Amino acid sequence: MRIDYLRCMKAKQKPVFAKRIFWDVNFEQIDYDAKASFVIERVFERGDVEDIRQCRRYYGDEKVTECLLKAKYLPLHTIHFASAVIDKPLTEFRCYTLRLSNPELYPY
Repeated sequence: MRIDYLRCMKAKQKPVFAKRIFWDVNFEQIDYDAKASFVIERVFERGDVEDIRQCRRYYGDEKVTECLLKAKYLPLHTIHFASAVIDKPLTEFRCYTLRLSNPELYPY
C-alpha cells in the first residue's frame, strides 16, 4: 500500500489551463513534457494568474526560469512581467537582448 501511495505522489497531475491560451493547436493532444518550452511561453504570454500558478506548480520554478530566459520571442509586457515573477533582470532574457540588437523604426 505504501508503494502505491508513493507512485501516485511521483506521478504529476496535468495542469488545467484555459483553452483560449492554446486556440491554434489541438488542446487535447498537447504533450506537456515534450513541448514544455512552448507551453510555458504561451501560458506566460496569454494566461491569467491561475494559469501561471498551474504552470509553475507543474514544471517548477527552475524549469520555468530556464525556458523564459531562453525564449527567442516574448512581447515586451510579458518580458517585464516574467522578470518580476522569476526575479531576474531584463538583460538576462535572450528575447530582450535580441530586441535591443534589432531596433524597430522610430514611430513618428
